[in-house]
Amino acid sequence: MLNTYIEENKERFLQELIDLLKIPSISADSNYKDDVLKMAQELSKRMEEAGAENIEIIPTGGHPLVYGDKIIDPSLPTVLVYGHYDVQPPDPVELWDSGPFEPVIKKTDVHPEGAIFARGACDDKGQMYMQVKAFEAMNKTGNLPCNVKFIIEGEEEVGSENLEDIIKKYADKFSADVILVSDTGILSNETPSITTGLRGLSYVEVEVVGPNRDLHSGLYGGAVPNPLNVLSSMIASLKDEHGRITIPGFYDDVEEVSQEERDLMANAPFSKADYLKEIGLTSSMGEEGYTILEQTSVRPTLDVNGMWGGYTGEGAKTVIPSKANAKISMRLVPNQDYEKISDLFQKHFESIAPEGVKVKVTPHHGGEPAVTPVDSIEYKAASNAMEETFGKVPVPLRSGGSIPIVAMFERVLGIKTVLFGFGLGSDAIHSPNEHYGLFNFYKGIETIPLFFRNYAELKK
Repeated sequence: MLNTYIEENKERFLQELIDLLKIPSISADSNYKDDVLKMAQELSKRMEEAGAENIEIIPTGGHPLVYGDKIIDPSLPTVLVYGHYDVQPPDPVELWDSGPFEPVIKKTDVHPEGAIFARGACDDKGQMYMQVKAFEAMNKTGNLPCNVKFIIEGEEEVGSENLEDIIKKYADKFSADVILVSDTGILSNETPSITTGLRGLSYVEVEVVGPNRDLHSGLYGGAVPNPLNVLSSMIASLKDEHGRITIPGFYDDVEEVSQEERDLMANAPFSKADYLKEIGLTSSMGEEGYTILEQTSVRPTLDVNGMWGGYTGEGAKTVIPSKANAKISMRLVPNQDYEKISDLFQKHFESIAPEGVKVKVTPHHGGEPAVTPVDSIEYKAASNAMEETFGKVPVPLRSGGSIPIVAMFERVLGIKTVLFGFGLGSDAIHSPNEHYGLFNFYKGIETIPLFFRNYAELKK
């Protein structure tokens, strides 16, 4: 009956998602503040139609949070579903094959059944909406075995900076037994996997200031410090020839993964050739002594996310810029504290600045790493659900990404999180032409109710 309901309503589910994807809910850009609010309002309507109750659009210091619940029996376990409705900016827009907020469905080699192309298709509107539609299917067919609470926020892409205050303020309202998050992915549509760990994050912005104004590069070049040259040199020194980060104390607290876990990771289906081909490279580059899967999950990183200064317009302008800037992210592994790492970075970066320039380091958002035990009933409920719909036992894998709220939820609410995502690495999240496979969208709606069923049975 439940699967029949899903099958009969799948085209409507998809159209509703398309309508939500048309809303440019870009949390990072204040010009889209009204669109973010519109998205929250539209989502609250959809949740109500699905059968959620006590729906609220809760104000925060920034963009609002959408809450709804369905308490069928206080004695039953409660699943708190988290997702986010805000999206990344679509830039560079000129690299999109279609409008980032004009959803289109196209077939690809990876998604022969079709994929929906739009900003937020995978991250996280498509995956968040799987949860809403799975709930609807359970609720409308009388197959809801647990209480459900929804927290769908509008600031995940800008660091969820107001979420912790809201969680603390409404801790009783948000109490639950487990948190279910669909904001991660699987290895492939043939090989399901469950994310069992996330890296933390320290995000900083740096500025190097030289002369008190832009200078003529002919009259002053060769005699004054060029902030762009200086910044480039400083950044280049942050890693050595072996790919290791040179900040003193950076590795002091790093968890060393056991050989047993490394062997398990090595057994996961992975093709280096396919990995490189998919992103248009012929070779990889990373910390020596570790595989690509290890480099992107259980080892910390440091990457420049953006760098600017001087003249970047059309044609030539011979100028030595007065200042240069960069944004830098550091992905962290268990036992690393993002505030400590941010402080270590700032002290080191200031210490390596040459005479003649001034350096400013501005820490932005961050978050702690998180690991989910694979021997918990929560994980077993998810694993058994995927095994039933995919026909294979999912592979437990740590992810290289960061979802800072996972550690925060555990710290504030004392609840573990199951990361139950269905995206693919090729879905181009945060990039032009982001997309989400129709197979994955529907497979998520089919699988999520089985998690609820299994979890309710295991909690008895």
